Amino acid sequence: MAFQHEPGRYFMNDENGKLIAEVTYQEIDDGQNFVIDHTFVDPVLRGQGIAGKLVRAVVDEARATGKKIEPLCTFARHEFATKEAYADVLRPT
Repeated sequence: MAFQHEPGRYFMNDENGKLIAEVTYQEIDDGQNFVIDHTFVDPVLRGQGIAGKLVRAVVDEARATGKKIEPLCTFARHEFATKEAYADVLRPT
């Protein structure tokens, strides 16, 4: 599944252009790190692991750019709390 990307978000639209999945993130610490502040998955896609894949896209970007992530939204916090593999990009608080 391929997501579209714009600075600050990964997302997916349906065939009619309606937003059906999205994660948003912002640069913090003068551009040195990211904060994930929102995830959304339309009910028609829930249960398919889409939100996790969206968070993973931001994790991959952080790794590629040498940034850390502060997960603020509830889902991102849960992902970071349950996935040890994300420890390398977790921003110390």
